[in-house]
Amino acid sequence: MTLSLDATQLDRYSRHIIMDEVGPPGQERLLDASVLVVGAGGLGSPVVEYLAAAGVGRLGIVDDDAVERSNLQRQVVHGDDDVGRPKVDSAADYVRGLNPDVDVDAHETRLEKGNVGILGEYDVVVDASDNFPTRFLVNDFCRIRDIPVAHGAIYRFEGQATTLVPGGPCYRCLFPEAPEPGTVPDCATTGVLGVLPGTLGCIQATEAVKLVLEAGEPLAGRLLFYDAMEMTFETVPYRRNPDCPVCGEDPIDSLDGVEYTDACAVSVE
Repeated sequence: MTLSLDATQLDRYSRHIIMDEVGPPGQERLLDASVLVVGAGGLGSPVVEYLAAAGVGRLGIVDDDAVERSNLQRQVVHGDDDVGRPKVDSAADYVRGLNPDVDVDAHETRLEKGNVGILGEYDVVVDASDNFPTRFLVNDFCRIRDIPVAHGAIYRFEGQATTLVPGGPCYRCLFPEAPEPGTVPDCATTGVLGVLPGTLGCIQATEAVKLVLEAGEPLAGRLLFYDAMEMTFETVPYRRNPDCPVCGEDPIDSLDGVEYTDACAVSVE
């Protein structure tokens, strides 16, 4: 690492720099890091916001949607003037206005098996997606490539977060296959408390920063549940499944046998 902090950066990141756990070396590590955020919606918005503020030097954003007015109740990197714009463009402009140290890669596309290689260009991936095929795709590719993932999901007043690191249990250890289509309604059907993704997204951003800094204990092997109505947090441990087709004793080494539709099952011959 050859970076050095200039006077403006010493001022901007001063509250990081005075911390023994971060300091100038940690801030330089953040500035030298690359993080990809999958989804620029409710969860992705606070993730993008706080990773940019923290000084993550290269920030990728993947999303194929356009901003709708109904998004603005929770997707805080977009404004009323952004309605109709691609979310990646709106989010990228927000980042550039917040921190000129951050280079933004705006990937206006739906993450699919054919373009999942995008994930391999980054040090850490934050899964802020809202559907099971994408979650399984992110998990499977990143596990094969040894890329850590900060995962989050929300529903009405509740959320969950975990961190998937090489060597630890993966998303399929929790959920071997996706639920039947239509059995888990989305926020357009059931609604979502506007501030809820702010809490969960901040947790995901925290995990991403810790992964970059190699500091603290990530949520590896632990599923964190948050209930906004009761204002409670509960952590449930989970273990690596030796029969898991992705991280078990005989893992797959490519995505050739996986179709990311319906159950997102892995075909093992």
